[in-house]
Amino acid sequence: MSGSFSRVYTFGPTFRAENSQSRRHLAEFYMVEAEVAFTRSIEDLTEVMEDMFKRTTEHVLDRCARDVDLFHTHVTPGHRYADVRLPHKRAYDLLIISAAPAPPLTSACSASQWGCDLKTEHEKYLVKHCGTRPVFVTDYPYRLKPFYTRDNRDYPQHTAAAVDLLVPGVGELCGGSLREERLDLLRARLEDDNEFIFRYLDLRRFGSVPHGGFGMGFERYLQCILGVDNIKDVIPFPRFSHSCLL
Repeated sequence: MSGSFSRVYTFGPTFRAENSQSRRHLAEFYMVEAEVAFTRSIEDLTEVMEDMFKRTTEHVLDRCARDVDLFHTHVTPGHRYADVRLPHKRAYDLLIISAAPAPPLTSACSASQWGCDLKTEHEKYLVKHCGTRPVFVTDYPYRLKPFYTRDNRDYPQHTAAAVDLLVPGVGELCGGSLREERLDLLRARLEDDNEFIFRYLDLRRFGSVPHGGFGMGFERYLQCILGVDNIKDVIPFPRFSHSCLL
């Protein structure tokens, strides 16, 4: 669709098979997913993420200010809505966790090194270290990202053109990347010869454009602006592992 209309999005239910009982995971949740064509820069995606976050929050505060204030007074007293300004558009690699001049992390975090994935504990630490404001983390290790993520080809570090938006109290709110449009690099990474993969490669084989996209979990967004600690409290009928009642 993005190849025809340049900027497209969808908003609807999303399902995950992960067996997680955490305070920020559900088996069924709602997600906004967007795709932008004709882009070669991860900054293009961060601008769309930032603009969506700002506009949505401005709309909520404009239309539902009394409801939000009531919620903060009686449900999450003391919660301060997170500043929507995003001044930290810079790439953070995982080494910042151990190098940052801040209180030490737990043993699980301090053991992190380049090439490891970020845990929730890491994400919240980075947000706090950056002034308890939303922050973009970019250029993740290439091997951690899906096959369709664009290769930065910055050897020997070898990173992917991926970005996460971390917010106070929640951690990851948005996750996205540029997509690999170079057929030879995409084919080299794939080992599976099933029909689906061939169809995906055809999207590149017969012409494509540089593009990228991201997704934002709606319930996590509500957690962020309302200060709710558990994602099960911001959805009418929470469905999670071993509790997907119809």
